[in-house]
Amino acid sequence: MDSSPPLSRMLTDELRQSLRQAQDQVNAVVLGKPHEVRLAFVALLSGGHLLIEDLPGLGKTTLAHAVAASVGLGFQRVQFTSDLLPADVLGVSVLDPGSRQFTFHPGPVFTHVLLADEINRAPPRTQSALLEAMAEQQVTLDGHTHALPDPFFVIATQNPVDLSGTFPLPDSQLDRFLLRLAMGYPDAAAERELLRGSDRRHLIAQASAPLDQDQIRLLREAVLQVHASDALVDYVQALLTRSRQHAGVRVGLSPRAGLALLRAARAHALLLGRAHVVPEDVQTLFVSVAGHRLVPEAESSSGPALARAILHTVPVD
Repeated sequence: MDSSPPLSRMLTDELRQSLRQAQDQVNAVVLGKPHEVRLAFVALLSGGHLLIEDLPGLGKTTLAHAVAASVGLGFQRVQFTSDLLPADVLGVSVLDPGSRQFTFHPGPVFTHVLLADEINRAPPRTQSALLEAMAEQQVTLDGHTHALPDPFFVIATQNPVDLSGTFPLPDSQLDRFLLRLAMGYPDAAAERELLRGSDRRHLIAQASAPLDQDQIRLLREAVLQVHASDALVDYVQALLTRSRQHAGVRVGLSPRAGLALLRAARAHALLLGRAHVVPEDVQTLFVSVAGHRLVPEAESSSGPALARAILHTVPVD
């Protein structure tokens, strides 16, 4: 029998208020992007990782910095470049002349929130250095396994793969990200407010941290208590099945993708103040969860476009 406390007891008024304040603070920095901000918090509360892809200058790094500033956790930023080595991210063992023993010096990955900025500008060998960290929350070097802090959250940004100097992320790396989102251009009102307002870096530097480490853990536990009915699970399974049969899809969604979709839907419901998942939660998140996991048959096709088509072909019973 599940001994976890009910959701109503876990989500105190203070915790709900802190969560709202954190989202409001990020929305005050990243103007006109409430949907994208909510998805960032979905990834955080789900225990997953977030990939933000778009053209330079559209606020990818600003969103990452703003989310990190709102949660009061340890934060490190790594600028991925073509000459970056795995040791620059993970750390390195150095021989101590006095003791004649190797001492491990942790790299920037040993933090709560890691910003992997422009991750696809690094070569595949360096990209793959994050695979174990993102999947297992640990790093193995020289035969020794080192646990990463809890919680551990990776926010990666990348430029479109058709820009020069980029190395496409392999499917195994993409699958480590719970969600992928694009920022897009702001609307006219948000852009005007941005042009007339304060510098974003100044706002982030002045930001408080409404959420702390213990509250993040409580919220992640609360996400697991959000109810998903049998009918809702049937709907998710129907989406998975359709993805493997849909025209133009070479590789459909795995069971792990289905688990990711359910976990994200629970977090989305929680952020909207509900204790149960509804189909609209799944529909809101499906493209962001599935788009980067689907492998098209033709290079001219895109995963997000296929995900939208799949979503429209599966009815809600």
